[in-house]
Amino acid sequence: MTVSDIDRLHSQLSKLEDMFPGYLTEIVEGSIVMNPVRPFHGRTIQRLWNIVEEQLPAEWALVSDVAFPFDDANEFCPDLAVIPAEAEDENRSAYPADLIELVAEVVSPESIRRDYEVKPRRYASRGIANYLVLDPLQGHLVTMWNPGPDGYRGRDTLPYGRELTLDSPLGKLIIPTTHLPVDRKARDRD
Repeated sequence: MTVSDIDRLHSQLSKLEDMFPGYLTEIVEGSIVMNPVRPFHGRTIQRLWNIVEEQLPAEWALVSDVAFPFDDANEFCPDLAVIPAEAEDENRSAYPADLIELVAEVVSPESIRRDYEVKPRRYASRGIANYLVLDPLQGHLVTMWNPGPDGYRGRDTLPYGRELTLDSPLGKLIIPTTHLPVDRKARDRD
């Protein structure tokens, strides 16, 4: 697939997204996937954004829900990604995946497999140093690091209420999880 093909496909996805407000659209494993956006999802992204933004060195910036084509079959729109501030200043709707230094996804009922299985393989294969999965359904944060061609070699799960200290190429980031939302209905179903 050429760059113009990717741009054309992304343009088509943008139109589709406009037709269905309240849904995030991605290409995952060759399929167009639409997820409804829920309040806990947005609130988790907002809180994480605030926590990370105040700790980032000036040469880095945050983006959310913009496209990152990985290959012909995968164009992800991470809930939160850290990229160089110089690139963010371009204000584009799509960026090369190789710009991402840290990425975070917030789990929704429809995205469990993608966030825990599919995306870690792609993110790690591009050498993204740190991947965070924030899971309001389970009330925990999963941190993955040490990327390799088949996925991340390191993984820890931290229940909400504790503080994550992340040693990353961006420097030390401290992420308190006490005030992250937990979907009590999801926990009651277990």
